[in-house]
Formats: sequence, structure tokens, C-alpha cells
Amino acid sequence: MIDIPSPAVAIVGRHNSGKTTLIERLIAELVGRGIDVGSIKHHSHRGFDIDYPGKDSYRHRAAGASETVIAAPGQVARIKTIEGEEECADLVRSMPGHDIVVVEGYRKSGLPTVEIMRAANEADAHTAEVFLRGAREGLPLGADFTQLGRADGAAAGCSGVRDADAAAAAEAVGAAADVVGPAADVREKMPAASTVAVVTDIPAAREAAALYGIPAFHLDDVAALADFLGERYVRPRVTVVIQAGGESRRMGQSKATVPFAGRPLICRLVERLQPVADELIITTNEAERLDFLHEMYPDAGIRLVADIHNERGALPGLYTALQAATNPYVAVVACDMVFASARLVVAEALAMHESGADVVTPVNKHGFEPLHALYRKDGCLTAVRERVRQGEKRMQSFFGDDDVTVLPFTQDRVLQVEPRGGCFVNANTPEDLARIEDMYLGE
Repeated sequence: MIDIPSPAVAIVGRHNSGKTTLIERLIAELVGRGIDVGSIKHHSHRGFDIDYPGKDSYRHRAAGASETVIAAPGQVARIKTIEGEEECADLVRSMPGHDIVVVEGYRKSGLPTVEIMRAANEADAHTAEVFLRGAREGLPLGADFTQLGRADGAAAGCSGVRDADAAAAAEAVGAAADVVGPAADVREKMPAASTVAVVTDIPAAREAAALYGIPAFHLDDVAALADFLGERYVRPRVTVVIQAGGESRRMGQSKATVPFAGRPLICRLVERLQPVADELIITTNEAERLDFLHEMYPDAGIRLVADIHNERGALPGLYTALQAATNPYVAVVACDMVFASARLVVAEALAMHESGADVVTPVNKHGFEPLHALYRKDGCLTAVRERVRQGEKRMQSFFGDDDVTVLPFTQDRVLQVEPRGGCFVNANTPEDLARIEDMYLGE
């Protein structure tokens, strides 16, 4: 089982800001777009319970069980007694496989945060004014806004006092003014360096967001917020393309159908890569010979796609793969890479998402490994098309183009993903395949 890490975003705000209402609407909007959403709710009070006296599971825990699992058709819940509080990052790691996890609260988790401020909430209105003042004074996001908040609080009680005098007065009053109310929110619940967007109906907050260069969405414009998250944070879908080609002169027959461990080699590739494929494509010039894959893997949704160009070559094959893919990220793997790694595909996708690169390709002392690499469709298709038009056959011939950003995925990083290595071992001849098969069967 391959765990695909879930990206996460936190929705944060002060008490009664409307976080839960916004999240409820946002989840519905994202799910309506076909996005798989997980959610985490931060409960600030010790001792909350999702089970109640009289229930059998409650009785289990009351008797002393430190962990109870409640299972029913279609649902499962786990209640566990822990010391302290679980870190948000650990909770997100425990929820793999989602396109995005929406977190309510956990302001200090380090996640990208969306800040909500509502005019009807006094604490939000006060925070927005301090937020704007900090923006106008050029304070960076993440600066300590406490002094601004104290000055505002002191000025509210001392009409006619200049700002500097108000700050001095606030210092004289001390931290007592910050214990409760809006001032406490200024100290602990201000937009920070992790803030990536603001949702608000307060003009001051919108102006501050504009000064800081972050988007601001109206409370009712959930669709626009979903667009923003979809573009920036939702896990991009990955098309996995296995390049099967056709007759191999050195192998003496099709590599896709050559026997390996008693079955066609292509079956091994499908089974290794399907778990991380949102779409699975096999490029081949012998679709009729591979049609059996539809019966063997009816749930895989395999598409058999013929090469667009008749001439042989890795680059024309990449062009076919990019043209056929319906997802933004395209992992291309040769069908003779017997130990092709689904984990490596996931790691390359994460690296592409974090870096913005157009190509993420393993590299070692022998050079690039472009046939176990990831390509951004929009960033590569035009460059590949032009190189193919020029008659180029080499896979990495477009890597130096000005418009294409290449991120080398070093051998050290590959070994972090697959400590045993071997991802790029390929079989070009019957002798190669026999040697690899002996190694595989001897594992």
C-alpha cells in the first residue's frame, strides 16, 4: 500500500468569526468539484468526548481501555487516550490519500493559513484595524502586532492622546489589558507569515491584504476561495504513462508481453504503478495484443494510446504521453523498468508541487533518467512538440529550453524514497531479463 501524503490548509480566526460555517460551505464546494476532502477540527478544551454514557464503546473506555475502535459498515471511529495534544502535522500525516485536508484552527501548525474576519465580530473588527495599521507602517507579516494593539487599546480609553503617548500609556498599564478581549486576539491571533489569503467583509482587512499582496475573498464568495485553493494547494492529479512501444529488436519481441515471473512484463508495471495513478495510460503500437489488460484490471481504467508519430524515439513517445494525458502532472515510465517505483512517482510529484518545476527527473553519475521522471503538461508540451517537429529523438533534448524549468532529483533523494535502489534497472535483451528475473525470484 502506497500512502500519498495529503496537502493541508488551515482556516483560522477568532472566536465567533464563522470558521465552521465557512469550512462547511468550502468542503461542499470542493467535494462538488470532485475533490476528495479530509478535515481536522481543533478543539481547544480539554476533555471533549464524541462518545456518550450508555453506549457500549463508552463503557469500554470507562472500564479502562486506552483505545477503542468503533466499526460499522461504511464508517469507523477511533478514540484514543493520549498524553498532551497531538501535533497537527502528525494528524495530517495520519490522513494520506486526500486531495486536500481542511483544518479548522491550529494557527501555529506551520500550515498555510486562510484568515477569516467578520465585521459583526468585535474582535475581528479590532484585529482588522491593527492589521491595516501594521500594513501601512510596512511591518512584515508575522511581525509582533502586540504593541500596536496595546496602543489602540490605550487610545480608546484616553481620547486626544497621541499614538506615542498611547503606546507609553499601554506599557504602563501592562499586560493586564491583553488578558481578555480584542487585545488578546491581537497578541495571539493575528495574520502571520503563514497567512496566504483573507476571507472578510471588513474594508480595512481587504486593504491590508492588498498591501501585503495576498488575496482577499468576500465571506460569500466560497467559489473563488475554492478556485484559489484548487490552483495552489489541492493535490494535482497525476497521469501515469507506461511507454510500451512495440517490437523491440534487441529483445526479439515486444517488451510489454515478454514473460517475467510467469506473466507478461507489462502486468508487473501496471500493478506497481496503478496505486498512484489518477489516470493510467499505456502508449503502444500493438493495442490489440494488450487488450487483455482491460479484463485483468477492470478497475484500473487503462487507456491504450497509439503513438502519434510513426518514427521511433523517446521524445516522440513523450509527446504522445503529454498529448494524451488529461491531468496536469504526467509521470512517464518505460515498460522495461522492472523495479519502477510508485513511491518515486509520489516524491517527484511533491517536489514538482513545491518547486513549480516543469520537469522533475532523477539524476546520477550517468546523467538524467528521463524515463522515470515527472513532466508538467502545460510547461512541457509546446517545447516537446517543437523539438519533435525539428526531428529530435532524445528525451532530454528540450531540458535546456529557456521556458522549461528542470529540477534534478538527486541520487540521495532517490535513495531516501527507495533505500534499496534499483528503480532504473531495465531489460534490453533476453539475457538482461533473465538476470533480473533471477534476482527478483531470489528476493
